[in-house]
Amino acid sequence: MEELTHLIQTNIPYAPYIIFGALMLAGLNIPISEDAMLFVSAVLASTYPDYLVQFFIAVYLGAYLSDLVCYWLGRILGAKLFEIRFFANRVSAQRIGKIHLFYEKHGLITILVGRFIPFGVRNGLFLTAGLGRMNFLKFALADLTACTITTISYFSLYYHYGNSVIDYIKTGNKIVFAVAVTLTAIIYYLFKKPRRA
Repeated sequence: MEELTHLIQTNIPYAPYIIFGALMLAGLNIPISEDAMLFVSAVLASTYPDYLVQFFIAVYLGAYLSDLVCYWLGRILGAKLFEIRFFANRVSAQRIGKIHLFYEKHGLITILVGRFIPFGVRNGLFLTAGLGRMNFLKFALADLTACTITTISYFSLYYHYGNSVIDYIKTGNKIVFAVAVTLTAIIYYLFKKPRRA
């Protein structure tokens, strides 16, 4: 990541394209942090305001389209994905299984909450949506909503406050995730259909 960040910072006119390309690679499960790209984009946009729009569009489209790439990767390759050592090492079948069970119980809310979870789980979630052949339109719309909220929020915070908010955002992500999981569990148990005798 350090080399990539250095490349971006030393090539400002091309930086939005590099960021977009890096995020597309992240959709293939190459370990490139979406969160780091958001941070770098916003900080550079505050330093080079003439590139503000380009940086935002690059990180927003890159984040969203990489999710769709990840979804289609799971949908097209299916179980064959785990025969490829590169993918098997990145996201284990066991983790995919756990995410799939969570998705089966909690539906689309899983996609919305998933945007707040770091790379390994986030990509596992999108792969699982594809592997489970989740309706693409539902996935795309749910992810578009979540991606729009997170990208605008984080980009704005990083743009205005830079390094000073990183720890708060990490803590906030954990709190949002914990609250969302708790509320989902409560709603599920309150409204689940009673079993027939």
